[in-house]
Amino acid sequence: MLEIVMSTPGVLEVVEDLRKSYPSLTFGVGTVLNADDARKAIRAGAQFLMSPGTVMEILHDLDGSEVLYIPGVLTPTEVISACNAGAKVLKVYPVSVMGGEMYMSALKKPFPLVPMVASQGITIGSIKSYMEAGASAVVLSDAIFDKELMRERDFIGISALANQATLQASRCGR
Repeated sequence: MLEIVMSTPGVLEVVEDLRKSYPSLTFGVGTVLNADDARKAIRAGAQFLMSPGTVMEILHDLDGSEVLYIPGVLTPTEVISACNAGAKVLKVYPVSVMGGEMYMSALKKPFPLVPMVASQGITIGSIKSYMEAGASAVVLSDAIFDKELMRERDFIGISALANQATLQASRCGR
């Protein structure tokens, strides 16, 4: 799965192009902050949406839809609210500033059946520990799309990081 953030220049065109070029892969739009942007992303072909917080209008608009909305949560109260509103998967953001893997583990204890995606500050080397702490998936944008490699347009280096991340994730058995 690949998430392109809403603030990416030309994000909607990027999603459209990726869907046409790689129809068997899954593409989504992240940092979706309002229902209008959610609708635009879906029209462009986004198969999932992510937000740093829970946008109830998006959650309600997509109820029963094939497009998965992954709202952001941070506290147990937010987990309960999002789940009660119909969220199926949650994004724990910003997990690393709250204690990283220890926070993920603590948050999962009362919600063992709620799939959670760890987001913000995850490194390739910490994938396994986040998964062991209960994360169903992790967001690796900064770890893979290294700023220096992006600046240098070193797509071979970026690809190598993506391959390394895939290898690490495959060792987690999920």
